[in-house]
Amino acid sequence: MARPTRTTRALSQNFLADRATAEHLAHVAVPHGRQAPLLLEVGAGKGALTERLAPRCRELRAYEIDRRLLPTLHTRFSGTPHVRVIGADFLTARAPRTPFSVAGNVPFSRTAAIVDWCLRAPALTDATLLTQLEYARKRTGDYGSWTLLTVRSWPRYEWRLAGRVARTRFRPVPRVDAGIVRIERRRTPLLEPAAYDGWRRLVELGFSGVGGSLQASLRRAHPRRRVDTAFRAAGLDAGVLVGEVSPQQWLRLHEVLCA
Repeated sequence: MARPTRTTRALSQNFLADRATAEHLAHVAVPHGRQAPLLLEVGAGKGALTERLAPRCRELRAYEIDRRLLPTLHTRFSGTPHVRVIGADFLTARAPRTPFSVAGNVPFSRTAAIVDWCLRAPALTDATLLTQLEYARKRTGDYGSWTLLTVRSWPRYEWRLAGRVARTRFRPVPRVDAGIVRIERRRTPLLEPAAYDGWRRLVELGFSGVGGSLQASLRRAHPRRRVDTAFRAAGLDAGVLVGEVSPQQWLRLHEVLCA
């Protein structure tokens, strides 16, 4: 097996080398029978995933930061006019104003920045990202706990773990396995737009750790009796850890505390 070059390591590149995995990832991004109007690919690499995404969309913009790979990509997709290979950092891309999807085998070291980019894009409908397995499990609640980012965005986005990928299916082989994170914008948000600022403040206060417990944190902004009522309504014990509170329970807390 070839040793990774300095550029490969610097860009956190692990190319998908398994056709079945590429096909599965493309299917999760755009299921059979559907066609995405516009799809942006993060890190086209050598085109393994690009090739399988192309038939599933009307327009595909494949971003690749490593200019050494661009000649091969341009040649490979020269006969596919709706595929546009863009030699640029995906994070510098301007988000489209019309509905679009994102998919890709993302560099593990840049996962957080790419997810933030997706969540900030007003017209994003969904994102299917191959990430480090630990990240995928953490963000989707697969460990039985929830993170601030997931809970804060939950009224607008659904997060789920859509599969696991063994590290041996990449070249060079990374140190850890990967997971497929699926982020979908809800057609009908769980909260009205006017309520979202209150939701964000509540969740961020709860995750602040001020006071030493979730209950103590919330009591800094809400009467003790009301917090106790909200905990009972959500089915929470007084000593619950903030990460153990599910998004559905947070919605119940919000309903009582921010009515």
